Amino acid sequence: MLADLMAGAVEDAAQRRLERPLADIEKAALAQPSARAALAALAPADRVKIIAEVKRASPSRGDLARIPDPAHQAGLYEQGGASAISVLTEGRRFKGSIADLEAVKSAVSLPVLRKDFIANEYQVLEARAAGADLVLLIVAALDQQVLRSLHALIGELGMTALVETHSADEIERAADIGARLIGVNARNLATFELDRDLFARLVGRIPVGAVKVAESAVHTPADVAHYRDAGADVVLIGEALVTGDPVATLRSFLGASPAVQTGEL
Repeated sequence: MLADLMAGAVEDAAQRRLERPLADIEKAALAQPSARAALAALAPADRVKIIAEVKRASPSRGDLARIPDPAHQAGLYEQGGASAISVLTEGRRFKGSIADLEAVKSAVSLPVLRKDFIANEYQVLEARAAGADLVLLIVAALDQQVLRSLHALIGELGMTALVETHSADEIERAADIGARLIGVNARNLATFELDRDLFARLVGRIPVGAVKVAESAVHTPADVAHYRDAGADVVLIGEALVTGDPVATLRSFLGASPAVQTGEL
């Protein structure tokens, strides 16, 4: 599944490049205002922080929500207390677009993540040209040289990479490139099966000083508390926010679990 998603995203980016060449997209990227300070927005705090996702569909669940106005959806997330917004821009299976990212960035004051299957320089520059402050890099999809190169480019453009992992080896690879925002995705991107306890098993491998993000398998406040109690600084949530009242849902999630260090329940 991951290989198919990567191949499709690269093919679609190549098609866009025919319409908007690399030199043009690079010029647009460099003309953007400075990226918003994502690491500061997501830094460990007395309560868990949430990256709220604009997500219409997924390969595992099919259609989730129409979301005709992604900017409005993102505005509700900001109102509900999210610390950053994730926008799925993959079009084939997730029904997103670069236009969604641009619309969201213009509507909120929070850092915005481009969540897609990023494999090359063009896609990174395209993200910055659209206003992205963060870009997802999936360790499992990239060899180490490409991972390092793309991570460096993201930093050079003033953005932050969310480096997604699924195993101890992948966390080691993320640490090797100096990643400061490391996610553990409970969803196996080869099979799309979920393992809610994967984060707890791997969190101890994340380097001290890196922001720890738990991804996937969040449906209730108890799920957020489960990740927070395991040591998550941030939880990325998509499906649960697009299938219900996003403001009320976010507020209930944010109230689920105070800081680990306080010892409170």
